[in-house]
Amino acid sequence: MAVVHTEEFGDFPRVEGSVHFPGDEGYEAELAGFQTAYTHRPDVVVVAGSAEDVRIAVAYAAGRKLPVAVQATGHGLSVAADGGVLVATRALDGVRVDAEAGTAWIGAGARWERVVEEAAGHGLAPLSGSFPGVGAVSYLLGGGIGLLAREFGYASDHVRTVEVVTADGQARTVDATSDPELFWALRGAGHNFGVVTAMEVGLVPVRRVYGGGLLFDGEHAHELMRVYGEWTATVPGTLTSSIGFVPYPDLPMLPDDLRGRYVAHVRVVFNGPAEEGERLVAPLRAVAPRLADDLRDMPYTESGHIYREPPFPHAYAGTGVLLRALPDGSTLDGVLKATGPSAGIMCVLGVRHLGGALARTPEGGGGAVGHRDAQYLVQLLTPIDGAADLGLSRDVQREVRAALAPWTTGSALLFEFGDGERASQEQTRGGFSPSDYLRLRQLKRHLDPDNLFRYNRNIAPSER
Repeated sequence: MAVVHTEEFGDFPRVEGSVHFPGDEGYEAELAGFQTAYTHRPDVVVVAGSAEDVRIAVAYAAGRKLPVAVQATGHGLSVAADGGVLVATRALDGVRVDAEAGTAWIGAGARWERVVEEAAGHGLAPLSGSFPGVGAVSYLLGGGIGLLAREFGYASDHVRTVEVVTADGQARTVDATSDPELFWALRGAGHNFGVVTAMEVGLVPVRRVYGGGLLFDGEHAHELMRVYGEWTATVPGTLTSSIGFVPYPDLPMLPDDLRGRYVAHVRVVFNGPAEEGERLVAPLRAVAPRLADDLRDMPYTESGHIYREPPFPHAYAGTGVLLRALPDGSTLDGVLKATGPSAGIMCVLGVRHLGGALARTPEGGGGAVGHRDAQYLVQLLTPIDGAADLGLSRDVQREVRAALAPWTTGSALLFEFGDGERASQEQTRGGFSPSDYLRLRQLKRHLDPDNLFRYNRNIAPSER
């Protein structure tokens, strides 16, 4: 396209994609994402048509010390950019599978659903998460707790190579040999260190899984949570599960068996034969009659439906905490009550079973993922509609975090969905051990001393 000229920005370099300023046709459309509660309001949007476009945009911003934000799908948007340069990577959605090497090259805009389909054609699977519409690269930059996490560990530990543009406007190809410190940081705290244009990631030889969900009436929530806690202490590492508690509103677009009901949903993924899976889930089925039971042998390509997550853009806030163990029964009962139908706002409470391979640092060292010793993750997601709902969501989040504090090891940053303001430094710091947080701050000072990449769960440069 032609060079863009504005009084404030001067001549913006030519790019293969497109450049949009406030008021331009296409500006608003390029800012839209899965999160609708708030959005970026940058001074300029660069829709990258290539990795070179990303380099041009970052170099331009670096030369003027302008902050840089990045958006692929806008799914896990944590902070809304006010001013600066936004690099939109949605068009960089290429995926290439090398079946012989067991790897996939994934562009910055690719969603997991495409990676899953491409890998399946070779009898392989990525360590994708519960929702197939999430951007794969953003997920990997934050660690990634996938459907098969207890067997294979954090998805970011399977990253082989990262193509990234750093704050000096240079494009780099980074791996464990070429730059081990940056490679470590990108796999767990990567949003702070550059704009990633592509990754090469290892795949696993999984074609089919035994998976699905058990849906119970919410009146059994307390007993089900008790049994789930006992049950997770007995299952093998090849089984990854979670349990969610959802008070569904009475809306016509919902199925009749869910409208206006408070339900508990157990989600299971087992990499093993269906008959063994049936034996393993028997204690859960025995808790109470089920509203629905769709556990079955399935191709991995269908695993994205297990969590029944809404596929349409919406407004939400959320938080996540990592626990060394499940709290006592009275504390869990209190959390269930605080987030249940009487909460004053719709709350989706989730408990994920961790441990297994997640607790182990892989051979050769893993990425900058904090608190690998955590055994459970508690998530709280609140759909919001305006400032009043946002205030209520913050109140419930504070209550839940305070109740779980004695068992908490740290923050689960992948599940810290912001509310448009700068993410809490305390929560960001809580995502890492003190030594790793200092190490990240020192690397940040070396690579990005002006903190250009700060529209995220920001790790500020160290002072010295």
